[in-house]
Amino acid sequence: MSGRITGGLLALAIGISASSSATAACSALQDTPQVPTDLSLCQKLEPVVKRPAALPLNEYEEALNQYFGHFCHRDAKAGWVRDKYVRDTGPYVANLAGGTWSGKDFGTHAPVVIWYSPDFVKWLKVARPADEAARPAEEPPVPDGAMIVKEMYPAPAALCAKEDPLMLKPTSGAAFMVRDAEASHDGWYWGWYGWSDDPKANIDWPPRPSNGLPYQGFGQYCLNCHASAVSNSTFSNLSNIEGEPGRPISFLSQDFALDLGAEPHHLALTELPPAVDDPKPSPGELNADVARLFDYVFASLPKPIDALQMPSASYDTVWVKEHRETTAKSQYLTSDQCVGCHDAGSTGLQFDMTRPAPVDQVHNPDGTKLINMSPYGTWRNSPMGLAGRDPIFFSQLASETQSFHPDVSPEVQSICLGCHGIQGQRQFQLDDHLKTGSCPDFERAMADAVPYPPGNPSAKLADFGALARDGISCTACHHAIFKDADVAEANGSPANRCVLDRQDQLNPKNLAEGFARTFTGSYFVGPADQLKGPFEHPKQVPMKNALGITPGHDDSFLKSDLCGSCHTVHLPVLDRGKLLGYTFEQTTYPEWAFSDYRTGVTANGELPLGAGPKAESCQGCHMKSKDDAGNPLVSKIASIQEHSSFPEVENGLGPDVLDLERRANFALHTLVGLNVFLIEMADQFPDFLGIAVQDPMLVSKGIDNIVTTRNKMLENAEGLSASIAVTSLSEDAGHLKAKVQIASKVGHKFPSGVGFRRAFVEFRALDAEGKALWTSGGTNGAGVIVNGKGEPLPGELWWTPDCSARIAPLERRHQPHYQTISSEDEAQIYQELVSTPAPSGAPSCGHDAAPAGQLTTSFLSICSHVKDNRILPSGYLPFEQRVRIANALGSKGEALAEDTGSVGVGDDPDYVTGGGDTITYDIETAKLSGPVASVEATLYYQAIPPFYLQDRFCTAKGTDRDRLAYLTSKLELADTLAADWKLKMVSAACSKSPAGGAGKTGADAAKGSAVNASAVCPQ
Repeated sequence: MSGRITGGLLALAIGISASSSATAACSALQDTPQVPTDLSLCQKLEPVVKRPAALPLNEYEEALNQYFGHFCHRDAKAGWVRDKYVRDTGPYVANLAGGTWSGKDFGTHAPVVIWYSPDFVKWLKVARPADEAARPAEEPPVPDGAMIVKEMYPAPAALCAKEDPLMLKPTSGAAFMVRDAEASHDGWYWGWYGWSDDPKANIDWPPRPSNGLPYQGFGQYCLNCHASAVSNSTFSNLSNIEGEPGRPISFLSQDFALDLGAEPHHLALTELPPAVDDPKPSPGELNADVARLFDYVFASLPKPIDALQMPSASYDTVWVKEHRETTAKSQYLTSDQCVGCHDAGSTGLQFDMTRPAPVDQVHNPDGTKLINMSPYGTWRNSPMGLAGRDPIFFSQLASETQSFHPDVSPEVQSICLGCHGIQGQRQFQLDDHLKTGSCPDFERAMADAVPYPPGNPSAKLADFGALARDGISCTACHHAIFKDADVAEANGSPANRCVLDRQDQLNPKNLAEGFARTFTGSYFVGPADQLKGPFEHPKQVPMKNALGITPGHDDSFLKSDLCGSCHTVHLPVLDRGKLLGYTFEQTTYPEWAFSDYRTGVTANGELPLGAGPKAESCQGCHMKSKDDAGNPLVSKIASIQEHSSFPEVENGLGPDVLDLERRANFALHTLVGLNVFLIEMADQFPDFLGIAVQDPMLVSKGIDNIVTTRNKMLENAEGLSASIAVTSLSEDAGHLKAKVQIASKVGHKFPSGVGFRRAFVEFRALDAEGKALWTSGGTNGAGVIVNGKGEPLPGELWWTPDCSARIAPLERRHQPHYQTISSEDEAQIYQELVSTPAPSGAPSCGHDAAPAGQLTTSFLSICSHVKDNRILPSGYLPFEQRVRIANALGSKGEALAEDTGSVGVGDDPDYVTGGGDTITYDIETAKLSGPVASVEATLYYQAIPPFYLQDRFCTAKGTDRDRLAYLTSKLELADTLAADWKLKMVSAACSKSPAGGAGKTGADAAKGSAVNASAVCPQ
């Protein structure tokens, strides 16, 4: 019988398992009936729990906690009724592996006993009578105050099905619904309640450390399934109820194979692990150079630091409050309104929008986890998703309003939050305009507004704060319109009246028309009850049921206009409150439009010169839609309760309106560049920044989304942004010469975006043991570029150590652009540096103005350019052709063409058509302490260089400055690719060989001999 089992023995084994199942204990069974014992309390609470919108959430939850805790919903004398018995909501399937049977529940919920309030049962008998012929042609609405309480039990239902439900205490809590139609579009208050000895276990105030979704509220993710019901967002049917005709739907239940270890999906959603920030060492222990550089600021940080924490994301919930029609009052919603359907794993049954994660000893040691590829999962921890909680941005804003432009502080706040807190800023202005006809400034303090405790000064602004903190969120982008016909139709609509004011403020008609009017995120939006995306013929009914919003198709979402509106930043130049002119602070989109990567098309047609030879849209690079082999990603685009791929339900819609097709070119919403410093802050300090760690829907089944974000950034750094090569190495007449070539792989300048980002080259000449004999571009542990003596290069630090004064501010010290570097006091830094207006006299600003002020990090003080040697993308167009395209985009005159050029690069031929840069290193060997065996060149990137951080800490004060300072003091980077506060991108090496021999590269570089040689370094 070796390795085999006969039919008889198999039957015996099954019989034994079945016998064990029949006698298995029901863990929910109690010794006494679980029924209300304080009926007077229940009667007192009854009118309160029936009106969830009448109280603040925390007060309502307190009442509900008492109501369910005393089992008031089981009051049969008051008319409450229940299901016939504990019943499955889907199959329970056995699996034999390794000689052991196990079982898995595939129900939409854990097994249930549902209790129904008397008013709901009355409705059910009218709307869904047992006699199908008696059904009304259109269901009436469920009456306000009606309740459904779905108690959940261990799987399979057979464990407890024969027990009296009154003797059972729900092991997985209860999902419940309370009708309050006028409070939301779907008309229900949704929640989960777990029976616990902790009286605060089900209360959402104060927030839990996990910062996860609230236990209860309007507009909850439950709608990802319940929006598939025929009407009224409920599948309820009389046949389930005790004493009514008919039987509940039955499912396959292989309950001989009991495995009670699996946690029900809905319970997993409510049992998020705490996201407590790990204890951090002191700054000196962490990084001595960082501690020395910023000691003055670190020493002034408040203790304790609790006041520096951002509000919990648990409060970032803004739903459609209009029941009948979604209007401009709900133009913008928080992402929790989308998460139920557009996050992966949101049902616990289907795992579209995922792929298996590779085995990883840290994140996936047993190989059982998934990578979340969903729109929500990839967006949430991207810089776009974190924009409203970005501590770097808020510190910058503090500098702008406190030091650089205090005379116009409210205006500056509204301008800046119109991007980083776009939904809050826009909805605030929209609402106020509907009431007063004005467009008031949205100020920084509003982004901190929270609803609890009731009566706090910011409570009335809580929705706007939640929207702002949600970042550049779903409805911010998917309402956007760019086609001329759509814009003309939307002109004058309530949602766009204040946007028009923003266009006049930032892109006045004498400078811009058409698409250029939308720069700095000043685009128009379509109606509140419509959302658009790139796929044709989306299923519309579930979203209409859930949000009153109709999804539609717009091919603009495949074009770069969608990105270009925000990633072309046109700002006023301000000086002591006065407007001096305008400048382009960021030009990522036009840089692309002037390169080989341009597609030559917009939402409204073709541009001059057509497509470039490497044509690729912004989305093509930043929203990956192909796998590593170049094949299109294929997936459904949502996770809902479909008809054909879910357990059967009663009163559910049919496959024609529910079943989703798999879409080719499914695009990831990863949306990242190289700002790994922000991601490390979010990963190491989730509580401090108020963000959730674990995905709210995929939960422990998935790799943390922030890991996916970081990995994508590292992929960009290591292979998709640039390459570096040592193309030649020779020694002659006492000079060692090496040529280093950097090739850009991106469709815009490198670096691009905000001007303080920079990249630099570290070049080292090494001896045979790999010891550096000569270094250009080396740094200390704080990322400060130093010379051979370890001293900061001129321009690396802008302030004295105690922030008391700028260092030679009018000298504008910096490293120039080099074609040849011959000293350790020189380094090639790719960056943009700008100057303020002169400190006295009539200011002269513009493209032809010589810099006369001091170097600045202020976005609104850019009077003139000092340096811009950022590497150009390949095929960069000459000035006249840039003007043609800029004018076609609606940017009048030559300003955009001018601002996208290079500054201070001399006659360097690499800055004519772009594509890269070549540097010659010329080292006088007699001054070295030994012979050179090899050379090594490494490209590094800094999203927040030391001079930038120093300028934040010395020009801002208060909470936003201190928050960034605290994060800087505690951030652990030693074991990351961003060690020493610089992100390592790519590296190349070349070793010398005997005269006439070929050089070596890579790992062999340090092994070369140290004799006079001429080496061609193969790459």
